[in-house]
Amino acid sequence: MRLAKYLAHSGVASRRSAEELVGAGRVSVGGKVVTDPARDVDDTSGVELDGRAVAPEPREVWAVHKPEGVVSTAKEPGRRRAVTDLVDSDRRLYPVGRLDADSTGLILLTNDGELANRLTHPRYGVPKTYDVELARPPAEADLERLRRGVELEDGPTAPAEVERAGERRIEVTIREGRKRQVRRMAEAVGNEVTALRRVRIGPLELGTLPESRARRLGKDEVRALWEDSGG
Repeated sequence: MRLAKYLAHSGVASRRSAEELVGAGRVSVGGKVVTDPARDVDDTSGVELDGRAVAPEPREVWAVHKPEGVVSTAKEPGRRRAVTDLVDSDRRLYPVGRLDADSTGLILLTNDGELANRLTHPRYGVPKTYDVELARPPAEADLERLRRGVELEDGPTAPAEVERAGERRIEVTIREGRKRQVRRMAEAVGNEVTALRRVRIGPLELGTLPESRARRLGKDEVRALWEDSGG
């Protein structure tokens, strides 16, 4: 197995971040620093990160219903609660992507770096669906603009799936993951998001999972995530 993939499967980081760790000279194999992330290794190779042994751990994937005010980071330097605090696991879990502190809904936590990369990288186009409440009832022309893509300061968005769900509510599905993207899309058509909840990631739905609760995904659910991301 390639070194970067080995590190990702060990829960150290995503594969891309693992490549950066290797390039920075923080990883050794058999007592010697290695800078080639494609180096072949296995459980007997003696892989270490910053002098500490690294070995694959059982992989876990958790679905969490994140409440407002909780941050989607593994550790929060301030006073706000981190989403990892909502999961009862001894594994080194980290969030798959981000969900703003003022947003709620479905977020995944895992120690499988490769799966995390597939679920977040735009190349794989995994859809994320949001239940969005707007400040004002949107005109049909505005919804059509969102469907075609709107211009943001960091470039145009890809086409989105947008359905009207109420007077001021819409359901938006995107396959990108830019910072505060849905909120900025609403602003681009002269509106404002007053509440945002993510209800689906790929084939996985938030369903009836209570707020602030988490559940570990079963093998079939994890397999479905892999299949949806082209794995």
